[in-house]
Amino acid sequence: MVVAAGACRGEPPRPLVASDIQRMVDSLAPLIEDAVGLPYKEPPVSGLRSRDDVRRYIIAKLNQELPPEKLAGVQEAYRLFGLLPDTLELGPVITDLLSQQVVGFFDPDSAMLFVVEGSDPVQVRLVVAHELVHALQGQYLPLASMLASKGDNDLSTAIQSTLEGQANYASLVLFAGAATVSSPSFWEEVRRASESATGTLPPGLPLLLKEWLLFPYLGGGEFMQWWETSTLADTVPFGARMPVSTEQILHPSRYQAGDVPVPMAFTDSTPDVMYQDNLGEFEIRILLAARPGRNTLNSALALGWGGDRYRVYRTPSGSALVWYSVWDDARSASRFRDRLGQAVGNSDRPGYRTRLDDIRIDGRDAIRVVIAPEGWTAWRDLPAAHILPPR
Repeated sequence: MVVAAGACRGEPPRPLVASDIQRMVDSLAPLIEDAVGLPYKEPPVSGLRSRDDVRRYIIAKLNQELPPEKLAGVQEAYRLFGLLPDTLELGPVITDLLSQQVVGFFDPDSAMLFVVEGSDPVQVRLVVAHELVHALQGQYLPLASMLASKGDNDLSTAIQSTLEGQANYASLVLFAGAATVSSPSFWEEVRRASESATGTLPPGLPLLLKEWLLFPYLGGGEFMQWWETSTLADTVPFGARMPVSTEQILHPSRYQAGDVPVPMAFTDSTPDVMYQDNLGEFEIRILLAARPGRNTLNSALALGWGGDRYRVYRTPSGSALVWYSVWDDARSASRFRDRLGQAVGNSDRPGYRTRLDDIRIDGRDAIRVVIAPEGWTAWRDLPAAHILPPR
């Protein structure tokens, strides 16, 4: 009653201290156990961190996961795909975005949950519930090694989306109720609200970065909604049940069918490789949506993606991109090529040209995209790719 009266008078709520957070953790932990269906092995522990502390933590984590050479390769790849402007420096932008957005986080290394000092107490309770799910996950899974990128961007995004989706789903069920969260319109409303909230992000922020922020929580949350209404509801998506592609996250029917990615690799070995990785269905959808006149994703229908692999090469005239993708059938490959068209990539770079080819790789329908300087000597004998044995 006193707090309510103070709020009515327009007085700010008392800032939360560390003991407030721990009491909140202790009260919510049993509810999280019920929502997830797993017990804590050890009581979760919490703390407070300043906004500056959080920024330093994010910078340290970013340097660990994306050391300068790798960050430069990632940045150049997305610039060549046309998903980032040449003027955008990815490291500082990611640091600023995460520093501004974070209210709380779970640190797998210390196994502690932290809340940012001065955060809105109304937000904090939901955030603590979300991070408590990560604390619970951390007692059953090696989170740090699972989330470390191993040259398979799509797999990493699928894992992150499963973990964030489970945390998002469980915390929302806790506060909104299972019936509400299971409503067909619920996640559409959450997406609309989240997209409205992105109005606070820097103007002109590329679609890629907006979706990086949203997809693990929303796409992963919808996947977990499906999970909890499926025959898997009494299990958790850990271990062998963990999704292995964003195609599986976007389309649970592909998960049920056991549709796993086709592993691919380049056949050549050269010191000129700056970076290599894959996109996966999620980022391919961003690529299609980022074309002129489009700025939203449509994930209702599966693309028929099989697998993909790209490389960024150093050349005397600038970086070159070679990207191979394989598809479930000729129709899927043709449809993708038509949708991609000649608009793919950073065609504004002086002296660059783009080439799209329908090809076959080890008996599968495939598309090759090359974005490179006109004078690149490898145009005469383009790097090739092949399909690896199943994992």
